[in-house]
Order: sequence, then C-alpha cells, then structure tokens
Amino acid sequence: MAEQDGHKPKDVSAALQRLTKAVGSLESSVERRMHVDRSLNGLQEDLQRLSEDRSRLANDLDKTEARANRLEGANKDVSRRLVSAMETIRSVLDTHEG
Repeated sequence: MAEQDGHKPKDVSAALQRLTKAVGSLESSVERRMHVDRSLNGLQEDLQRLSEDRSRLANDLDKTEARANRLEGANKDVSRRLVSAMETIRSVLDTHEG
C-alpha cells in the first residue's frame, strides 16, 4: 500500500485498532455504570419500602402497646371487682350461717 499524508498504512491500522479497543472499553465501562446505577436505584427503592414498612410496623406496635395497656388496666379493674364481690358474698354467707 502506498503512504498517504505522511502516515504509513500500518500506523493507521494500529491507531484504528487502539481506537476500537478504547471504544470497546468505554462501552463496557458505560454498561457497567448503567448496571450499577440500576442496582443502586433498586436498592434505594428497597430502602424506601423498608423505611415505610418500619414506620407502619412502629405505628402498629404503638397501637398494640396502647391496647395492651388498656386491657391490663381493665383486667386489674375486673380483678378488683371480683375480689370485692367475693368478699361481699363471703360476708353475706357468714352473716346467714351464724
């Protein structure tokens, strides 16, 4: 082949190979970056969902604890009333037996 514009065909071919290799590397890097970005977006979405779930669960837990406290109070009140009723019944039985 003939030399054109002061460049040897061999030099142009080598430069073209280097350029092709560099473009290939760039494309690979872009694909990897796009994959990482998609993964990151997925992780961010997962984190958002987990945060929402945590908030909902914390709210549910607060409601459940409040209900448990109300039930405990009601249980203590019923227990006091039962003890009082039993004492009244014993008193009435003692009075009528004697």
